[in-house]
Amino acid sequence: MEKQANTQPSYIGMWVTKDGSVRQELLPNGRYDEARGTKKSAYTGSYTIKGNHIDYVDDTGFSADGEFRDGILYHAGMVLYREKSQP
Repeated sequence: MEKQANTQPSYIGMWVTKDGSVRQELLPNGRYDEARGTKKSAYTGSYTIKGNHIDYVDDTGFSADGEFRDGILYHAGMVLYREKSQP
């Protein structure tokens, strides 16, 4: 029996702080890429989502978590909003 993916497609995409200083992209392959200020790929790693909870494991071994509530991602003291796609 094939194992189901552990991600929810509805959360895949770019998440951005209100001031745009942090941009975190949740990729469909279970990886993330986070830019800080002008530094691209400041943090990269993998993530898993269960329900509205997200667990991160950075490529350096650091781990963190977050929660999706009402279409907003709360992660490590930050509030990230889904970036709207361009028309």
